[in-house]
Amino acid sequence: MSKLKLGFVGLGIMGAPMAGHLVAAGHEVFINTRSKIPEELSNSSATSCSSPAEVASKADIIITMVPDTPDVEKVLFGEKGIASGLSKGKIVVDMSSISPIATKEFAQKINALGCEYLDAPVSGGQLGAKGATLTIMVGGSEVTFAKVKPVFELMGKNITLVGANGAGQITKVANQIIVALNIEAVAEALVFASKAGADPAKVREALMGGFASSKILEVHGERMIKRTFDPGFRIELHQKDLNLALSSAKALGVSLPNTATAQELLNSCSAHGGKAWDHSAMVKALEKMSNFEIGQKA
Repeated sequence: MSKLKLGFVGLGIMGAPMAGHLVAAGHEVFINTRSKIPEELSNSSATSCSSPAEVASKADIIITMVPDTPDVEKVLFGEKGIASGLSKGKIVVDMSSISPIATKEFAQKINALGCEYLDAPVSGGQLGAKGATLTIMVGGSEVTFAKVKPVFELMGKNITLVGANGAGQITKVANQIIVALNIEAVAEALVFASKAGADPAKVREALMGGFASSKILEVHGERMIKRTFDPGFRIELHQKDLNLALSSAKALGVSLPNTATAQELLNSCSAHGGKAWDHSAMVKALEKMSNFEIGQKA
């Protein structure tokens, strides 16, 4: 791949390693974030910019990775936002997880400026970001996707063009429903097994070889047993994603009963001071209800 001029706005626990892979591949990378530039990037060849607009003026493909819909809107269209630094022919790629409806609106506004837009939310968490193994779900045109795919391949492994703008975000919402319900299932199973007197670590090991095996059981089951709840992926972010699912479902007339239950368990964790815990800590809500913690003696 020839050397590209790439922009990256949003350098949190996901964005920083993702941008780092672009730098490591030898591209010219322009960066901006609302907090301090992470040391691994400030000491790299990446060029720090004073605003998203400056990033957009210098890069040909501009990536955003920020927490929520209002954050994306501000970065794109706020004062000194990306839109004010764009010129015709550039590509904006939002890799945040946000509203599919807002995504379509943002895409139309960027298209009106003579630029292309992809929504490309990711799954895989901090580990996937660091290991460049993210799953990337893309909405946009085939032509634009083909142009950006080599960049995606520096950050992820399973990269799929799902459909037009908004389709990537719809897929991410579906992903977050599945992840939340799997975390809840693993948590219930391990609380049950531990309270019944079995070694939860051995139970997990046994289940990993059967039909109940999953990435959630592998990674988050271990977190539940070892009590390692540093994010990861914060509960408050998963709450945001499930809110998107539930509000969209209401508009569509779709019933998501177990998604609503998972959201209430996350709400309970947040009420107990856990909004910054990893989402695997959903187990703590079930433990409170059971008056029993995984690993304690029954």
